[in-house]
Amino acid sequence: MALKDSKTQAPNSNSSIASDLEVAHEWLQRIAECLRYPSQDNVTDITDTSNVSLTSFQVRREMEELLQQFQPDHQQNPAQFALKKKLQKLWTKYGTNLLHCYDIPGLPADNLKIESLFSNLRRHQRRISGRKSTVELRDLGQFQVLFVAETEKQLLEQIQQVPVSEYKTQRRKLAMAEAPRQRKYRLHHDPITAIQGLVNQHTEILSVLESQALKYQLDS
Repeated sequence: MALKDSKTQAPNSNSSIASDLEVAHEWLQRIAECLRYPSQDNVTDITDTSNVSLTSFQVRREMEELLQQFQPDHQQNPAQFALKKKLQKLWTKYGTNLLHCYDIPGLPADNLKIESLFSNLRRHQRRISGRKSTVELRDLGQFQVLFVAETEKQLLEQIQQVPVSEYKTQRRKLAMAEAPRQRKYRLHHDPITAIQGLVNQHTEILSVLESQALKYQLDS
């Protein structure tokens, strides 16, 4: 008799779990529809001009109303409750950052394409260098993204399109970005020289400050 009861209880328990998961999935689909996020079958951007009436205010209002309606019981529907808890946490923490794409034409809803692009760059960097580390992309990746030339001639043509003033500005930014790494490299490989250089810089700055203070006293 006990064996028979256990056989009948097991399907009922699994049915309850399956039903809970099914409803949780339905709510997840409603959330996706509220965000107008494109499916794999429909890759149209949510910022398409055919939907110009859609605004971040509207999406925010609809999402908050949807989350307010979604109130599952944590004992009867654990899957739904876990989904609601996670969705509410993510919306509270990141919701504002998800809404800019509805107000700025052409702004994608996510950065998946750029993540894929840099993933390809990292894979290419490993292949041509033979090293696992791709730390160089941290400082030079933006230039590798811009220059997609297949020959040296094409690369030269692309470089020549950059104004000299802009080139110098970017070179200064690159030098500033490289400076901390270079100081750390010198400190690890030649600490005496690196420390002496810092001492010399301190002495020079101190001398300039003292001369400025003396000049100020004489003028006053």
